[in-house]
Amino acid sequence: MEAPKDKPKRPQQVFTLLVEVGRKVGDGLPDKATGAGLMIYASGVDEAEAVRETVAILKEADLAPLEVTGLGTLDERLKAGDEIGDEEKALMQRALAENSVIVAEMTPFFE
Repeated sequence: MEAPKDKPKRPQQVFTLLVEVGRKVGDGLPDKATGAGLMIYASGVDEAEAVRETVAILKEADLAPLEVTGLGTLDERLKAGDEIGDEEKALMQRALAENSVIVAEMTPFFE
Protein backbone atom coordinates (compact mmCIF):
# COMPACT_ATOMS: atom_id res chain seq x y z
CA MET A 1 0.00 0.00 0.00
CA GLU A 2 1.34 3.44 -0.96
CA ALA A 3 1.83 6.17 1.60
CA PRO A 4 -0.65 9.03 1.16
CA LYS A 5 0.77 11.79 -0.94
CA ASP A 6 1.16 15.20 0.63
CA LYS A 7 -1.20 17.83 -0.64
CA PRO A 8 0.63 20.42 -2.69
CA LYS A 9 1.28 23.52 -0.61
CA ARG A 10 -0.68 26.53 -1.70
CA PRO A 11 1.51 29.60 -2.05
CA GLN A 12 1.22 32.49 0.39
CA GLN A 13 -0.25 35.69 -0.98
CA VAL A 14 -0.61 39.16 0.49
CA PHE A 15 -4.06 40.63 0.94
CA THR A 16 -4.89 44.27 1.57
CA LEU A 17 -7.42 44.59 4.37
CA LEU A 18 -9.26 47.58 5.80
CA VAL A 19 -10.10 47.00 9.45
CA GLU A 20 -12.36 49.12 11.61
CA VAL A 21 -11.64 48.90 15.32
CA GLY A 22 -13.69 50.14 18.25
CA ARG A 23 -12.50 51.28 21.65
CA LYS A 24 -11.05 48.99 24.30
CA VAL A 25 -9.16 49.78 27.49
CA GLY A 26 -5.45 49.91 26.73
CA ASP A 27 -5.88 50.19 22.95
CA GLY A 28 -3.46 53.12 22.63
CA LEU A 29 -5.85 55.25 20.58
CA PRO A 30 -6.13 59.00 21.31
CA ASP A 31 -8.36 59.83 24.29
CA LYS A 32 -11.25 61.34 22.32
CA ALA A 33 -11.16 58.84 19.44
CA THR A 34 -14.21 56.64 18.95
CA GLY A 35 -12.24 54.00 17.03
CA ALA A 36 -9.88 53.78 14.09
CA GLY A 37 -9.44 52.53 10.56
CA LEU A 38 -6.40 50.40 9.76
CA MET A 39 -4.85 49.62 6.37
CA ILE A 40 -3.22 46.22 6.70
CA TYR A 41 -1.16 43.92 4.50
CA ALA A 42 -1.53 40.32 5.64
CA SER A 43 -0.16 37.11 4.21
CA GLY A 44 -2.16 33.92 3.88
CA VAL A 45 -2.95 31.10 1.49
CA ASP A 46 -6.35 32.72 1.03
CA GLU A 47 -8.16 35.82 2.20
CA ALA A 48 -10.00 33.97 4.98
CA GLU A 49 -6.69 32.91 6.55
CA ALA A 50 -5.29 36.45 6.25
CA VAL A 51 -8.40 37.83 7.98
CA ARG A 52 -8.26 35.24 10.80
CA GLU A 53 -4.57 35.96 11.46
CA THR A 54 -5.14 39.71 11.36
CA VAL A 55 -8.06 39.62 13.81
CA ALA A 56 -6.11 37.38 16.20
CA ILE A 57 -3.08 39.68 16.18
CA LEU A 58 -5.18 42.82 16.64
CA LYS A 59 -6.93 41.26 19.63
CA GLU A 60 -3.54 40.36 21.14
CA ALA A 61 -2.59 44.04 20.71
CA ASP A 62 -5.63 45.07 22.80
CA LEU A 63 -7.55 46.38 19.79
CA ALA A 64 -11.22 45.60 19.19
CA PRO A 65 -11.76 44.64 15.52
CA LEU A 66 -15.33 45.35 14.41
CA GLU A 67 -15.29 44.90 10.65
CA VAL A 68 -12.81 43.69 8.04
CA THR A 69 -13.07 44.52 4.35
CA GLY A 70 -10.84 42.69 1.89
CA LEU A 71 -9.49 44.72 -1.01
CA GLY A 72 -7.71 41.80 -2.68
CA THR A 73 -4.19 40.84 -3.67
CA LEU A 74 -1.75 43.12 -5.47
CA ASP A 75 -2.72 41.63 -8.84
CA GLU A 76 -6.45 41.97 -8.09
CA ARG A 77 -6.02 45.59 -7.03
CA LEU A 78 -3.97 46.44 -10.12
CA LYS A 79 -6.61 44.84 -12.36
CA ALA A 80 -9.25 46.95 -10.58
CA GLY A 81 -7.29 50.08 -11.51
CA ASP A 82 -5.81 50.90 -8.09
CA GLU A 83 -2.63 52.95 -8.17
CA ILE A 84 -0.11 51.28 -5.89
CA GLY A 85 3.15 53.06 -5.12
CA ASP A 86 6.57 51.56 -4.53
CA GLU A 87 6.35 52.04 -0.75
CA GLU A 88 3.07 50.12 -0.61
CA LYS A 89 4.49 47.35 -2.81
CA ALA A 90 7.55 47.15 -0.53
CA LEU A 91 5.30 46.69 2.53
CA MET A 92 3.37 43.96 0.71
CA GLN A 93 6.63 42.22 -0.18
CA ARG A 94 7.75 42.45 3.45
CA ALA A 95 4.48 40.89 4.65
CA LEU A 96 5.03 38.03 2.20
CA ALA A 97 8.70 37.53 3.08
CA GLU A 98 8.00 37.57 6.83
CA ASN A 99 4.65 35.74 6.60
CA SER A 100 3.27 38.55 8.73
CA VAL A 101 0.57 41.13 9.30
CA ILE A 102 1.71 44.72 8.74
CA VAL A 103 -0.31 47.73 9.85
CA ALA A 104 0.57 50.27 7.19
CA GLU A 105 -1.70 53.07 8.38
CA MET A 106 -3.92 53.82 11.38
CA THR A 107 -6.44 56.66 11.22
CA PRO A 108 -8.29 57.48 14.46
CA PHE A 109 -11.98 58.35 14.16
CA PHE A 110 -13.45 61.31 16.04
CA GLU A 111 -17.19 61.98 16.14
